[in-house]
Amino acid sequence: MRKYEAIVMFYPNVEEEKRQKALDRLKGILDQDGKVTNVDEWGNRKLAYLIEYHEDAYYVLLEFEAETKAITEFDRVAKILDPVMRHMVVRLED
Repeated sequence: MRKYEAIVMFYPNVEEEKRQKALDRLKGILDQDGKVTNVDEWGNRKLAYLIEYHEDAYYVLLEFEAETKAITEFDRVAKILDPVMRHMVVRLED
């Protein structure tokens, strides 16, 4: 398994419960074919530019080890979850 890092940006006006539910779903996908090693919630941060008229977003950094099929499923689900504004997955150097 390879090591990855994902940043997930949630809309700032999403309730804590909905955001946590979406985050748990994303972590569950990664746990099926790998393991999440670290979750770091950065909280609300100001954006460099407006995204859909929002000035800030709630950031969560996930560090994990997973297979390629888990990354594909993570990407697919993150695109369709309503609370997720943007996301990006990066493979870390070994």
